[in-house]
Amino acid sequence: MQLFDLTGKTALITGTSRGLGQYFARALARAGADIAMTSRTRESCDAFRKEIEALGRRTFATALDVRDHASIQNAVAEVESAFGKIDILVNNAGCNVRKPALEVTWEDWNLVVDTNLRGSFFTAQAAARGMIARGYGRIINIGSVTCVAGYAGLAPYGASRGGIKQLTMSLADDWGKHGVTVNCLAPGWFKTNQNKVLYDNEDWVKYLCDRIPLKRPGSPDDLDAAVVFLASEGSRYVTGQTLLVDGGISTGATKATL
Repeated sequence: MQLFDLTGKTALITGTSRGLGQYFARALARAGADIAMTSRTRESCDAFRKEIEALGRRTFATALDVRDHASIQNAVAEVESAFGKIDILVNNAGCNVRKPALEVTWEDWNLVVDTNLRGSFFTAQAAARGMIARGYGRIINIGSVTCVAGYAGLAPYGASRGGIKQLTMSLADDWGKHGVTVNCLAPGWFKTNQNKVLYDNEDWVKYLCDRIPLKRPGSPDDLDAAVVFLASEGSRYVTGQTLLVDGGISTGATKATL
């Protein structure tokens, strides 16, 4: 189990005011990591910060808008000043605009791609400078099953997540020689605030479960072991990879008739 012990490590998780970002932070904290958390407003992390501190971990919260380059630089500098280092980055902050392709506006595209793809790159770049100087780092880009599969109504989102997969491989090749691994954790269909409206439709949920070999949507704690693995020494020889945690939906399996 020492391979998965994160005691003494510092993890920066973006987008921790709600949703999967909080689950990633909890999992890393339970494995021993101190947690730096971000949101567009520092105050929105206050309650969650107390929760993580109750686990016996040090915390730091700062404002970070991944669409603002100066905000990224400032947030990373603040975390490094508070903790002295960033060992682990979880690039979680993201957004989605769900529309038929013919209705997507220029602004919709820019919002989604700038947040999910450009924001992830420049946050990784800012954190990697210190990692490279120290010769150690774990960068985990959060993708989705749309890294490898296309879905109607998700053109900008799918483009951004496909880009995350390619970005992960490029950065892994760039920074591997410096002791920094870069991987993509790609959840399947998990209920979040972004897609809650879909899960309110019982017929859609049944249709979805029929397509998932494990016959259920993901539960957020299904991601715990994966994020700890990618953040730990257990994955020291894993880089440039996309780890799908999706119940098997990316196999493309459908109900067979024999």
